[in-house]
Amino acid sequence: MLGIHFQHRWFLVLFVFCAAIVLANVVHYVLFRLLRRKEAQSVGLGLGIQTHLGRPARVIFLLSCVSITLPLLPAMPDKIEASIHHGLLMATVVSVGWFAVGCVYVLERLFLRKFDLNAQNNVRARRMHTQFQVFRRTAIGLVIVLTAGALLWTFKNPRIWQYGSGLLASAGVASLLLATAAKSTASNFLAGMQIAMTEPIRLDDVVIVQGEWGRIEEITTTYVVVKIWDLRRLIVPLSYFIENTFQNWTRESSDIMGTAFLYVDYTVSVDALREELERVVRASPLWDGKVLGLQVTNLSERTMELRCLMSSTDSSKNFDLRCDVREKMIAFVRERFPEAFPTMRVRSDAEKAADAAALSN
Repeated sequence: MLGIHFQHRWFLVLFVFCAAIVLANVVHYVLFRLLRRKEAQSVGLGLGIQTHLGRPARVIFLLSCVSITLPLLPAMPDKIEASIHHGLLMATVVSVGWFAVGCVYVLERLFLRKFDLNAQNNVRARRMHTQFQVFRRTAIGLVIVLTAGALLWTFKNPRIWQYGSGLLASAGVASLLLATAAKSTASNFLAGMQIAMTEPIRLDDVVIVQGEWGRIEEITTTYVVVKIWDLRRLIVPLSYFIENTFQNWTRESSDIMGTAFLYVDYTVSVDALREELERVVRASPLWDGKVLGLQVTNLSERTMELRCLMSSTDSSKNFDLRCDVREKMIAFVRERFPEAFPTMRVRSDAEKAADAAALSN
């Protein structure tokens, strides 16, 4: 009779456990199905609830099912029962920490929904994305520290519990030790916080770093990834942007002015070239309609230098516009003023003697 009762007890435990798992999965499916539908109906970027919260929520539901069935288990040795309870508690702490990290990502997307990096004037959007990227990593680091401390607190050993209690209390001392042992890492982290607050660079900024033209593609806690125009990536430590000089073409606005230089003979008509430049630039969709002009900026013993000045909404469009202006202006000079290209005049000694004889006669 005792064996039959024991078997019935285990059968009841398995039945309740399976029913609880099914119930947890049903609740999880219905809840996140409604959240996905609500998210699909919303305007703008998705919050990524399913991506960031789906798996940790499922784990939490399953652990809850296990907790429900634990009181139904038959009597077991105290050590085994204590180990099961402790393992379940540790798994719950880790899953809650995982869920908290997912909440950080969801909150980041929630706050950044109104700031589109693809907008034409995206200075404010780049500012917010840069700041939230740094704050997100800081928040995740804080969650990991709290989760580690909570894991140590789950142990009944007083010494281990003291380690958990002192983990957060000794954060200041640990930071000093970390700064001493890993000076470059700490300086880059502090540089990241300074960049987030003072904003010398932002995501999608156009910069000139070490002679390379590119865009800020990613800002991590230790380095910055610059996407160069030929699709190479330049990896630069964060501290570089605090300690060194660099060019930021989109610091206040993405608008930019560019130049194209022409070197022609003195016989060319500057007014005709100015009219042609206005015709070419005004017909181009790359021009923003703000700045346009042609000026004689330098004279040499052989040529005169003409500067074509034009503006665009961003550096990429301005580069294409300058190339287009060079191509069409050279074609215009070749067709209308073929003699105006720079020439080198050379006279032989015989020609000089002939000219001198003609003048004497």
